[in-house]
Amino acid sequence: MQRLAPALRQDNVPLDLISLIKTILAATKEISFRVSQAHLGGLMGSTLDENIQGEVQKKLDVVANELFKDILLESGFVRAISSEEEDTSVAGDQNGKFVVSFDPLDGSSNIDINSLIGTIFSIHEAIPDMDAEDPGQFQQQGNKQVCAGYVLYGPSTMLVMTTGSGTHFYVLDRTHGGYLLVERNVQVPKDTQEFAINMSNQRFWQEPMQNYINDLVAGDTGPRGKNFNMRWIAAMVGDIHRVLTRGGIFTYPADSKKPEQPYKLRLMYEANPMSFLIEQAGGLAMTSTGRIMDIDPTDIHQRVEVIMGSSNEVEACLSYYK
Repeated sequence: MQRLAPALRQDNVPLDLISLIKTILAATKEISFRVSQAHLGGLMGSTLDENIQGEVQKKLDVVANELFKDILLESGFVRAISSEEEDTSVAGDQNGKFVVSFDPLDGSSNIDINSLIGTIFSIHEAIPDMDAEDPGQFQQQGNKQVCAGYVLYGPSTMLVMTTGSGTHFYVLDRTHGGYLLVERNVQVPKDTQEFAINMSNQRFWQEPMQNYINDLVAGDTGPRGKNFNMRWIAAMVGDIHRVLTRGGIFTYPADSKKPEQPYKLRLMYEANPMSFLIEQAGGLAMTSTGRIMDIDPTDIHQRVEVIMGSSNEVEACLSYYK
């Protein structure tokens, strides 16, 4: 099996970007260990604090965020970072070539039940003439990402990553401490009979999504003429990993539960990096009105609706909005 750096060089990834990726992955190895030892190390449960999103932070959220922040800011490779757990962006080295956005621990509600969680990251080139302190460094479309990926802390620690030359799977080999390439150029099947959505919000969805899901649930007796299975892990890393592995559609649509906040997922920390991975694997990543990676960000904590996965099924879903 091929190690990470040779695999990246095969895709003609620049050496400075390879160095940054290796720095990010060093943090994920430590997080993987902390996750596996959480019960033994007193890291279960929540803190008394909320993050900028208004969500109660888990103890592991705080640990993972500090690990990521410290290793990136000390590396010299990044001009600035932004994290789901930070109020605003954090300046790094003014000469750093890249900016990194990350969700240090996606699906943290799963921590206490020992279910799937993961880290999501996104890398852009820094805007040359902009100061490191300026959050405008992160107001770049997702289509300008030079790398995106996630690390899934499951039975094995698995890295899924793209640098724009396909989406590849790697597994952490604990015998030598490195990530090994196990599958190159993953492809999402165009058709599927699986969908992932939080059905508890059904009464709050817009009519097109209501109608679409109702038709899926109707199965072979409905207009779609085939049966669908629903899967929901409550961690985007887990649900998207299933889509990349065997196809499916994942959606977190707009809803009216909180009219002032119709969207759930974050553009920079979740939607953009996952869109890059899905599209590089032949899938589609959309909102009800257009491509996610074409959105012009206005805020580092901006939220969006998400409809992504198997291309034919995403198109079928979008047809309900027309």
